[in-house]
Amino acid sequence: MMSAQAVGSAEQGARVLWEGYPSWAQFTWLYLLAALTALRGALFFRFGLSGWEWWIVGGALLIVCAAILRRWARYELTIERVTMTNGYTGREIQSVPLSDVGKVSVRQGMVAGFFDIGTLAVQSKRADRLLMLRGIADPDHLKTRIEALAWKHQPGNQASESGPVQSGDL
Repeated sequence: MMSAQAVGSAEQGARVLWEGYPSWAQFTWLYLLAALTALRGALFFRFGLSGWEWWIVGGALLIVCAAILRRWARYELTIERVTMTNGYTGREIQSVPLSDVGKVSVRQGMVAGFFDIGTLAVQSKRADRLLMLRGIADPDHLKTRIEALAWKHQPGNQASESGPVQSGDL
């Protein structure tokens, strides 16, 4: 029992600076399909055609799918790393240590720009890891935070945490 608590507290020891799920706006395409399906059911009902109930149920199921998909990925920024975990099981899917962050970029399409969401691509220095955080609300703000924390974790930038650099330190 004691070892399980120690492992749990060690894993939770990293301070979480930001956490989130994909934005609801990420699934607008699914809402559109649900609305079209429900509209068809409403038209079937209006004109007295059979089977309208199934169209309404189908529209409701599409909304439920959006809710399930939104919670599938959970994003987290700690003082040590950027992580994507499964929102249901808590298992880590992928992570990039801040000391290994090379480039952070924001990808936005026209619709995503309208909703102020985007995909944040975190590329490692070794170029073998690419962490994609999809559907992030205000992605430029999170990009700035990750870049600032990654800069602090670079060798040579550790001295700046202890205070200003004196002329004798150069």
